[in-house]
Amino acid sequence: MKKIETIEDIKLLVDTFYSAVRKDDLIGPIFNETVKDRWPVHLEKMYRFWQSILLNEPSYSGRPFPPHIKLDINTRHFERWVTLFESVVSDHFEGEKAQIAIDRAKLMGKLFEAKHAHIRNENS
Repeated sequence: MKKIETIEDIKLLVDTFYSAVRKDDLIGPIFNETVKDRWPVHLEKMYRFWQSILLNEPSYSGRPFPPHIKLDINTRHFERWVTLFESVVSDHFEGEKAQIAIDRAKLMGKLFEAKHAHIRNENS
């Protein structure tokens, strides 16, 4: 096990996580249908996102929630995303930044789920 210290570590985390996502029976089809052939672009964006959070190197400038608004997803999908993320981090990394990554993913999952539910309720 290693600590998250470099962009190479971030790439390992992101690549391993999204490899698991793409194969997952529940969220894989949603990601594969949404991202389609733009996986390299998506992964690069995710490298920058996690680099900004975990390495304190501001390389991401975007709004992560809006792309999720139109997706037909619910609590099960957010929970699976968090479970897969936590599993990948725990299997490959240790230390403070690994825990920060897990904590941040859990927080994002809850925030995205709440915002998504709120928007869906407003539009129904």
